[in-house]
Amino acid sequence: MTRHYSVLLQESIDALNCQSDGIYVDGTLGRGGHSLEIARRLQNGHLYAFDLDEQALAESAQRLAEVSDRVTLIRANFAQMREELNARGVMSVDGVVMDLGVSSPQFDDGERGFSYRYDARLDMRMDQSQPRSAWNLVNELDEKELSALLWKYGEESYSRPIARQIVRARALHPIDTTFELVDVIKKALPAKVLNKKGHPAKQTFQALRIAVNGELESLETGLRAAMSLVKPGGRIAIITFHSLEDRIVKETFRQASSVEKTDPRIPLLPSQIRQPDFRLVSRKPILPGEEELAENNRSHSAKLRVLERIGD
Repeated sequence: MTRHYSVLLQESIDALNCQSDGIYVDGTLGRGGHSLEIARRLQNGHLYAFDLDEQALAESAQRLAEVSDRVTLIRANFAQMREELNARGVMSVDGVVMDLGVSSPQFDDGERGFSYRYDARLDMRMDQSQPRSAWNLVNELDEKELSALLWKYGEESYSRPIARQIVRARALHPIDTTFELVDVIKKALPAKVLNKKGHPAKQTFQALRIAVNGELESLETGLRAAMSLVKPGGRIAIITFHSLEDRIVKETFRQASSVEKTDPRIPLLPSQIRQPDFRLVSRKPILPGEEELAENNRSHSAKLRVLERIGD
C-alpha cells in the first residue's frame, strides 16, 4: 500500500467530536487515514466514505479491514453525498469531514500525470472512467479559453503568454506528456520568474487539475449537501490547501453562521430576532503544528475550518 500522510488528522478528528453511536461522512476517503480514526471511535455508529479513485478505494478497503463492519465505501463524488446517503436510508448525519485536493499517493504515482516532477501522459483524472483529461484541455481548448482557465483556477499571472505558447507548440505536434508541458511553460515565462523559488509550472498544473475534476464546483455542491445533512450539534470539518478552496469554504461558513442585521430602530421581541442555523467553531482556521510541519512539507498550506449546526 502506498504511504499516505493524513494532514491535520488529529485536529480534524477532534473537531468532529465523534460520538460512538453517530453517523459520519468522510467525503474524501483517499487512503483512509481520517476514516480509520473515525471508525475506531464508533461502536453502534457508522461511517460512509466517498471517493472516485478506484485505486484509493481498493487500498483503503484493506486498511479499514479491522473496522469494515462500521464502514461503507461509496464510489462517488462527495457532491453526491446527499443522494447517495438518502438512497441508503440515511437522511441526517452527525458529522462530515473533507480533506480536499489530491492525495500524496496520487501525486507520487507518476503514471497519473498529476505532477510536474514525473514524466507521464497528461491525465490528472481522479475518476479514470471519465473521458476528459488534462490532455484534452491542453490540446483542444483555444487560446482564450486556456488563458481564462489558467487565471481562474491557477491564479497564474502569466496565463496569456503560457496559453499562447501552448497553442504555438501544439500546432507542431500534440503536447502529450507532463515534461513536454513543463518545457512549453518555461519558454513562455521571463527569466525573473524562472529564477524564483518554486516550480514555474505549479499554478498551471493546479489549474488543469481543478478544471479536469470540476473541483470547485464539486466543493460548492458538497458543502451545501453537508450542511443540509448535519444534525443539530453536528459538525463539518474541511481541510483546504490553496486559496481558491479556502475562499469558498470561508465564505460559505461565514454566510451560514450569520444573519442579516435588523434595523435597531424597529422594535422586535426576542422570539422575532432570527438566529443563524450554524456557528463557527473557531473564527480563524486551524493550522498544522510545528511537529507536523517538520514531518510533512505538504502540510504547510493546509487550513482546517469547522462549522457546527446549532439550529433545527
